Amino acid sequence: MSELETGFTNVQALDPGILVDLRYATTNNFTHQVVYDFTTAIARTGTAKKLAAASAALRQQGYRLKIWDAYRPVTAQRRLFDVYPDPSFVAEPDPNFSHQKGVTFDLTLCDLDGNELEMQTAFDDFTAAAHRDASRTAIQEHHYKILDQAMRAAGFVGYENEWWDYRDSQMDAYGPATANPDDYALP
Repeated sequence: MSELETGFTNVQALDPGILVDLRYATTNNFTHQVVYDFTTAIARTGTAKKLAAASAALRQQGYRLKIWDAYRPVTAQRRLFDVYPDPSFVAEPDPNFSHQKGVTFDLTLCDLDGNELEMQTAFDDFTAAAHRDASRTAIQEHHYKILDQAMRAAGFVGYENEWWDYRDSQMDAYGPATANPDDYALP
């Protein structure tokens, strides 16, 4: 993989239509604390390009993506794990894992106006109801399938315990890397 693909990119630089609501930059998350102090969603460039492809496919169907979490520094992961030390839902701090190396997104499906569509649970629901194989109502299943099909077609795989968690299928090709998301903020 080229150095250009393994660097970091602001996802909104590739697609300004992607909505960003980084929950861990607010108190609107399961910790009820601000976990990190940036509001720019970044990911490894190859991963961000895949997300832009998924976003374009969804927009053609009348939908948008909203990102709740993207690259997460190891220090932020440590704070999350200290609050909820269950590796089924919150990974242990490890610079070579998922969010911490910038190859994973927590996200949902919205209509074109940015309204979140009904899914089986809220974000960061740490119960079996959030699992990908959990039961859903017909409308929740419809929304989930639209999101899941677009993300899989773009090159992502879903984490079994969280319907909102999508990881780059090539995540193992990326080594650990750190970045300051504020360095990628758009003017």
